[in-house]
Amino acid sequence: MEAGRSIPPFPGSPHSHPTQYGGKYCSLYTEWSQRDLARAENIKFCRQYLIFHDGASIVYSGPAGTCSEIKDELLSRESPSGTLKAVLRKVPGKEKEKEKQFLEVWDQNRKVKSIDLTALDKHGSVYDDDQFGCLAWSHSETHLLYVAEKKRPKAESFFQSKAPELGTSDEDTGHPKKEDAPVKGEQFVYHEDWGETLSTRSVPVLCVLDIEGNSISVLEGIPEHLSPGQAFWSPEDTGVVFVGWWHDPFRLGLRHCTNRRSALFYVDLTGGRCELLSEDTRAVWSPRLSPDSCRIVYLENNVLGPHQQCSRLRMYDWYTKHTTTVLEAVPRQAWGAFPGIYCGALPGMCWAADSRRILLDTAHRSQQDVFVVDTATGTTASLTGDSPQGSWSVLTIDRDLLVARFSTPSCPPMLKVAVLPAAGREAQTQWICLQDAPPVPGISWGIRTLQPLPEQEHPQYGGLDFDAILMRPSEGPTAQKPPLVVMPHGGPHSVFTAGWMLYPAALCRGGFAVLLVNYRGSLGFGQDSVASLPGNVGTQDVHDVQLCVERVLQEETLDASRVALVGGSHGGFLACHLIGQFPDTYRACVVRNPVVNIASMVATTDIPDWCLTEAGLPYKPDALPDPAQLTEMLHKSPIRYVDRVRAPVLLMLGEDDRRVPPKQGVEYYRALKARGVITRLLWYPGNNHALAGVEAEADGFMNMALWLLKHLQC
Repeated sequence: MEAGRSIPPFPGSPHSHPTQYGGKYCSLYTEWSQRDLARAENIKFCRQYLIFHDGASIVYSGPAGTCSEIKDELLSRESPSGTLKAVLRKVPGKEKEKEKQFLEVWDQNRKVKSIDLTALDKHGSVYDDDQFGCLAWSHSETHLLYVAEKKRPKAESFFQSKAPELGTSDEDTGHPKKEDAPVKGEQFVYHEDWGETLSTRSVPVLCVLDIEGNSISVLEGIPEHLSPGQAFWSPEDTGVVFVGWWHDPFRLGLRHCTNRRSALFYVDLTGGRCELLSEDTRAVWSPRLSPDSCRIVYLENNVLGPHQQCSRLRMYDWYTKHTTTVLEAVPRQAWGAFPGIYCGALPGMCWAADSRRILLDTAHRSQQDVFVVDTATGTTASLTGDSPQGSWSVLTIDRDLLVARFSTPSCPPMLKVAVLPAAGREAQTQWICLQDAPPVPGISWGIRTLQPLPEQEHPQYGGLDFDAILMRPSEGPTAQKPPLVVMPHGGPHSVFTAGWMLYPAALCRGGFAVLLVNYRGSLGFGQDSVASLPGNVGTQDVHDVQLCVERVLQEETLDASRVALVGGSHGGFLACHLIGQFPDTYRACVVRNPVVNIASMVATTDIPDWCLTEAGLPYKPDALPDPAQLTEMLHKSPIRYVDRVRAPVLLMLGEDDRRVPPKQGVEYYRALKARGVITRLLWYPGNNHALAGVEAEADGFMNMALWLLKHLQC
C-alpha cells in the first residue's frame, strides 16, 4: 500500500528539550493516510520520531515506536506549550440517534475533558474542512476557538398533528425557550451553501469553549453579510482575528477559488466590535500570526478573474496598524529567480523563530520548491534549489526545526527534516531523510520546455514558453517503443509538478509512456502566463498540448499509432477538444467529469463566473448571459467538434459533482451514442468532482487501464 500513502500538511509541532550533552531533542508527531481497498476507505495513522540536533544541524533522527491507526478524529491541535491537546471527535449515535461530536482535551497522561457539543445544542456541526475550519488554543490555554454551522430554528409542517415536544427551559423564568418553538412554513426553505465539497457549509459562526467552565459561546458582532473562518486568537487574547467572505448577493463555489471577495477582520470579545484589518476589495486567505505576536502575514489576490493566480504576500503590523506588501505578483518567471506564490495556503506554522522570516512552498515551473522570505526586505532564498529535481512541500516549522515532504514521479513521498540556518545562510540548509520511500523501479522521467509556434503566440503576452513532464517505462516488453498516454491537467490554472502521482506511475509501470502537459495558463510560470489563457480556451491550450504531443512523437521512440488521452475537469475539456480537432492522432480517450459545453454549464455549476471568465467574457452576478455570449461559450466548447470524434470514449462521472455537474458528461455521452461512437459511462454515487472515494478511485483506475489496453490493442 506504499503507493497510496501521503503525509497531511499539518503534522504536530516538534517540541524541543535540552539534553545532558548540550544539544536538543524533540519528538515529532505525524499523521499519514492510506487507502484500504478491503475496507473501501481512507485510513489515518500516526507515526512519531525522535530528532536530536545541536541548533545548527541534525545529529540523529529515527522512528519512535510503531505506527497506530487514528479513529474518528476530525481535528486535533496541540496547545502552545505542548502540554495539552484538543481533539474534535465524531461518535456514532446509538440506534436512531444522529452522529455526535465531542470536543476532548488531553494532557500528557489522560483525557481531562470530554464535552458533548451535540447535546449542548449551541450550534450545528463543527467545520473540519481546511477552507473555514480551525481549532485554535488561546495563548493562556484556557479557551478553544472553532467554527461551526449556525444553529437553525426547528421547522415543522403547517399541518403538524402530534403534540409538540417540550423544549428546554429558560434558566431565569423556567418557561420554555421561545427559540425552541418550531417555526411553521420554514420546513422547505432553500439554504445556500458554498458549493463543491462544502455543500454542508452555509452560515458559519465562531465559537469559543471555556475549558474550565465547560461553557460555549457563539461570538457576536460579526456582520451578517460575512461568513467567517480561518480564525485565531489575537495577541493578549483580547479578541479573534478571522477571514470574512462576502456572501452577497449569493454564495459562489469557494473550494479552489482564491478570487472570492474577502478580508481580514478583528472582533473584540468584550464589546463585540468588528474591525477591518485589510482592504475590503480584494480576496485574502491564510493569515498567520508571528511567534512574537506582532505581525500577521496573509495571501492576497484580485477579486474574480482566474480562480488561481500569482498571489501577493501581505503583512499587517498589529501595533502600528500598518499593512505592507512583502512580495508582489511576478509577471514573468525568470530562470533561477523566485517564481511567485502559487499555493492554496501557507503552512499552518510558517514563521521562523526570529519572527522575521517565513517559509513557503510554491510551484516553480514544473517543480515545487521551498523558499524562505524575509518579510522586512522582501528578499527570497531557495532552500531546495540545489536538491535533486522533484516536488517539495513545507509541513511545519517550529523553533527553526523544519519538516518537509519530498517526492518525484518515480518516488513516493518521503519525510525530510532540517535546521533552518541563520539569515543569509539559507543556502547551507542540510536536509536529512527522516522517513525514506524506495523509488518505484522501471520508471524514467524528465522535464522538457517548449515554445509555441510563431502563429500561435499570444498577441499581448508573447514569448511565453511551457513545460511537459514525460514519464516512460525503462524496463519491460514495451520499454523500447511504448504507447503514449497524454494527460493535460485541470483548472485550467493548475500545474503538474514533478512529484508523486499515483495514476501516471501505475500507467508507466503498466507499460505506457505518460505525457503531463503544463500548457500556457499553468501556474508557476508567472502571472502573464495565467492571464494569457482566458478568452483562448479551446485554442491556445489545445494547440500547446497538440504541439507537445507531436514534438515528443518526433523526438522520442514512442508508438505514434497508439496514442490516448486521459483528463479530468478542464483536462477532460481538452481531451474532448483534441479527439475532435485532431481525430487522426488519438485512438482512445478517458475523461473524468469533463467540461463539454460551457454554455449549458453556466446555469448549473457552483462557479458560473468560471464559464464567463475563461471564455473571455465579463462576469456580473446580476447579469444574464446574452445570446452572443452563449454563442461564444458554445464556440469554445468541445461539443462543437463532436461530429469529428472517432476514438472510443470512457466517461467517469460523480453523481454529487457541483463543479462540473454530471449532466455535462451525459450530454456528451448522448451526442457520441447518436453518432455511433463507441462510448461507455461510469456513474459514481456519493462522489463529487474529484472522484476521490476509495471505491470510485480504484474502480475508475481499473476501468481506465482496461479501456486503454483494449483500444490501444496492447
